[in-house]
Amino acid sequence: MTITAPSTYKALTEQEAIALAQELEVFATSASLLCEEIGDGNLNYVFRISDSATGQGLIIKQALPYAKVVGESWPLTLHRATIEANALKLHGKLAKGRVPEVYATDAALAVTVMEDLSQLTILRNGLIDAKHYPKLAEHIGGYLAHTLFYTSDFGLHPFEKKRLAAEFSNPELCKITEDLIFTDPFFDHDTNDFEEPLREAAQEIWDNQPLKFEVAKLKRSFLTEAEALLHGDLHTGSIFVDEHDTKVIDPEFAFYGPIGFDIGLFLANLIVQAITRSGEERELIVQDITQTWQVFEEQFSSLWESDGIETYKTTAGYREYAIEKIFHDAIGFAGCELIRRTIGLAHVRDLDDIADEATRIDRKRQTLKAGETLIQTRRSYQSIAELEAAIKELSK
Repeated sequence: MTITAPSTYKALTEQEAIALAQELEVFATSASLLCEEIGDGNLNYVFRISDSATGQGLIIKQALPYAKVVGESWPLTLHRATIEANALKLHGKLAKGRVPEVYATDAALAVTVMEDLSQLTILRNGLIDAKHYPKLAEHIGGYLAHTLFYTSDFGLHPFEKKRLAAEFSNPELCKITEDLIFTDPFFDHDTNDFEEPLREAAQEIWDNQPLKFEVAKLKRSFLTEAEALLHGDLHTGSIFVDEHDTKVIDPEFAFYGPIGFDIGLFLANLIVQAITRSGEERELIVQDITQTWQVFEEQFSSLWESDGIETYKTTAGYREYAIEKIFHDAIGFAGCELIRRTIGLAHVRDLDDIADEATRIDRKRQTLKAGETLIQTRRSYQSIAELEAAIKELSK
């Protein structure tokens, strides 16, 4: 539902967030409500409202008009809150149970009220603690297959696809991705952020013209290939998990782009874990990488056969061609993500929280080398088994 009280934008206080929750009549009128601001991202406030007696809760997420990581000098559109809410609603229909339920929205306040997932763990935190989630690959592979197939020309009428592409036009947040993933890390740009011992490795990337040529191709794909509705920022901080459940959150970067992009970003964040782990723990992560792709490929192929509307869907070799393109694109996008998470503006705790400096720098150099290798050799991998072998070698 939509919050009906007239509103104009202002950043909510905790008391105002409680008042908003009371307006929705989700809690008993006599309930004593608590509020905690729990957001650890760069772009939003996230309030958890809970009943002090029962523990029942909900989340109120409010977009900020600027990036917290930079401040008010980096303004951002508030419309991204509407895009996020609409993406959650659509993905909730296409991949049932894999996203939080949306209860209410307010476009003027840039607010989305949604299901409380505090019983789950942020995937990145769990992986850093060396936890393993046996359903993760199955759930994310299925989420990717269903959300990407059913919003693409393979499974959606072209009129509806073009309507959705217009609805999810997201130029301001796409520009962030264009800059922070595909441009700035590959040049000596002032947004980059890295330890001085990595300068030589960074300079090698900036001077590597064949690498930059491949990144330019990947950036062009991101800019021009409106294949399916993407989450747009699918990393391990955008997923909640436990041993039995998986929920994808934060699709405020949602837009129509190349199918391989979401897959590549997710796999890259698992590759970082492979690099930081060793022994059996590394093997488990590599297995998750392999299984995620296998589940995606199997379910995407099944949907192609059962629900595909493309005229050429039965043409010999066409499905294989389409999936091979997605695979190679995903590998290239994964490489870009690895590099930007190491020397770009937005890092990951998996690497930055390694206490020993020598080990941290070594793992970051490995991550950069893995990114370079995957970008430049992405078309040489003919199967997930070949990619798995490469990841094992790069993460040693």
